Amino acid sequence: MSELQILSGGAARGLVESLAGKFKHRTGFDISGDFGAVGAMAAKLRAGVPADILILTSTLIADLARENLVDTDTVRNLGRVETALAVREADPLVLVHNAASLREALRAADAIFVPDTKASTAGIHVTKVLAQLGIADEVEKRLKIYPNGATAMRHLADSAAPNPIGCTQSTEIIATSGVKLSGTLPKGCELATLYTAAIAAAAAYPREAQLLIDLLTAEDQRPLRTKAGFLND
Repeated sequence: MSELQILSGGAARGLVESLAGKFKHRTGFDISGDFGAVGAMAAKLRAGVPADILILTSTLIADLARENLVDTDTVRNLGRVETALAVREADPLVLVHNAASLREALRAADAIFVPDTKASTAGIHVTKVLAQLGIADEVEKRLKIYPNGATAMRHLADSAAPNPIGCTQSTEIIATSGVKLSGTLPKGCELATLYTAAIAAAAAYPREAQLLIDLLTAEDQRPLRTKAGFLND
């Protein structure tokens, strides 16, 4: 059976999976590959891992284009994704309105579930925000760091801690059973990251990759992108 190989940030997993059935109906192709920290996905492409389509931050796609690893003419924006807070499905929402209330919410948590703090968009931003709030050393031992946001959210869902919290891309929270979106980060601590799709320069199936990009970015899929957590420009 034919498969389209994808390397994608975890932020786009829910959206891609929601359209996988329609894509297979149109092309006969399944979608296979990896979803994870964007830095790790870019590293895989650079290391020669086969890929037909990339969905990463616009910054990383631009870097890969300069390295002639993606086809510049195929680059298309999916939308922006906000970094947000998550709680378990049965827990009350944690509402933060400013940096001070975010600081207190994080200090009150006995476990903080986050993605890779060196290779993922949200994880890198969490590190920056903790330093900005002056609590990095205080909460360091409570950080529960996982390879990507989806894995972090699954562990948050299963956590037995009395008062856990999570922080990752809103799309990963929305796509994970057992957790719920508790709000985006407040002004001064916020991050909205533009995600972009492109066809790999060495794609085995560039035609099918273009069809997937067209499907992901189609105007009639705007409500689905919004539901998945993308902010459409």
